[in-house]
Amino acid sequence: MLTLLHLLSAVALLVWGTHIVRTGVMRVFGARLRTVLSRSVEKKPLAFCAGIGVTALVQSSNATTMLVTSFVAQDLVALAPALVIVLGADVGTALMARILTFDLSWLSPLLIFIGVIFFLGRKQSRAGQLGRVGIGLGLILLALELIVQAVTPITQANGVQVIFASLTGDILLDALIGAMFAIISYSSLAMRYC
Repeated sequence: MLTLLHLLSAVALLVWGTHIVRTGVMRVFGARLRTVLSRSVEKKPLAFCAGIGVTALVQSSNATTMLVTSFVAQDLVALAPALVIVLGADVGTALMARILTFDLSWLSPLLIFIGVIFFLGRKQSRAGQLGRVGIGLGLILLALELIVQAVTPITQANGVQVIFASLTGDILLDALIGAMFAIISYSSLAMRYC
């Protein structure tokens, strides 16, 4: 029961960290992000790169997708370029997952410490909001470390090892199980990290 509580609290910290990053980025770059997305639809490679970049900034392909969807609903962006941006957002999530597989345990306390200094020193300024982003990124890294620690006892259970052993052959089944876990956790980035 304690393991489940640790896992749930780590996931809650991940969600909170993502929210803090998104809030800080939108406060610093909000209007510019909208401008970049609306202008990037002119060329498909640029739209793809915009999807990657915005997702890397806001730490959520879902947020990028919702932003693009609102543009489509307002007839600011056509459907085809919007789909290219969403594809870039998905690639951005995959790239972030790859980056997070490196040992970044040293970075979490550093980002939180520097972020708090900037945020408390200049709350309403651009530097304060960048401090908020630093705090959020630090919390995301910390949460991912805590998720790994909380999941370790679960992965050692016999039933779970049987499930993991069955994931080595059938690509469709593997993708289906991964998608199921991602839907349950609502974070494909968290699932890729585990």
